[in-house]
Amino acid sequence: MSSAVTEKDPLALDRGKFDDPSRTKGGQPRAAVALNKLETLWFNTGTLCNLTCSNCYIESSPTNDRLSYLSALEVGAMLDELQSDWQAHEIGFTGGEPFMNPDILAMLADALGRGYRVLVLTNAMRPMMKLSDGLLSLHQQYGAQLCLRVSVDHYARDVHELERGAHGWDRMMGGLVWLARNKFNINIAGRTLSGEDEEHLRDGYGKLFAQHGVPVDAGNQGELVLFPEMDENLNVPEITTACWGILNVSPDAMMCATSRMVVKHKGDGAPTVMPCTLLPYDGRFRMGATLAAAKGPVPLNHPHCAQFCVLGGGSCSAA
Repeated sequence: MSSAVTEKDPLALDRGKFDDPSRTKGGQPRAAVALNKLETLWFNTGTLCNLTCSNCYIESSPTNDRLSYLSALEVGAMLDELQSDWQAHEIGFTGGEPFMNPDILAMLADALGRGYRVLVLTNAMRPMMKLSDGLLSLHQQYGAQLCLRVSVDHYARDVHELERGAHGWDRMMGGLVWLARNKFNINIAGRTLSGEDEEHLRDGYGKLFAQHGVPVDAGNQGELVLFPEMDENLNVPEITTACWGILNVSPDAMMCATSRMVVKHKGDGAPTVMPCTLLPYDGRFRMGATLAAAKGPVPLNHPHCAQFCVLGGGSCSAA
């Protein structure tokens, strides 16, 4: 009679990691990031999305409402605090798909009217196109102050649709080309999921943009942002205070040094401020109901902190 031997997967996250906000599993001081200056304030408009992608870090879908829709009044109240006490210059809207939120155009108009640069992360599909008249009106009034970042996971249709699903390519390209023809300020969010090196990725995207008349410079890291992949179950290393010197990375380059995100968790009566766009759910990172309450340092005790920000060099802002 034989017995099966279960071996630990070396790639699976050691669940003893990332627990203690002040110390790593090995007892070393955990790195933390201070808020130097709030440059970008993000609003997660809600996690509902018209798509169910195969590897969405926030698990957005037509049924995921773990983050409720923010209202224009809630966004306006947070912008009031921002305008009175902070020197931010950029407002970001993410989701889910922001254009599914019924108040999205009012939110955009409010932020733009206060003089902020506004960045919207979108898949450029049907929810956006249903609001095309309102978007055109905002574009005519505010021009390049409004930027739309379109998710194009790969320059090839088949790879993009592995992530986004069948028929996703044509619908996305229709919205992207519409934005280009109407001279919107556009940039692109790409992915490194194919495993190609950056030079080949940027060359492929460049040919795609040229073919369709999309005015995005694929060689410009601000116009084509290539995001590293994220898997919170992967056994990534913890970041200690010594890592800044070892990796030659500055804590000032981390998203949480210059940004915060406002969310509304399902069942809550009011919005909550979180450190960044990557940590919408984890209760350990709730920072309070106001920006003033969210001034404290952020301990890097989540796999995304290590994988995306410190080791991957990722950032969601347009700056």
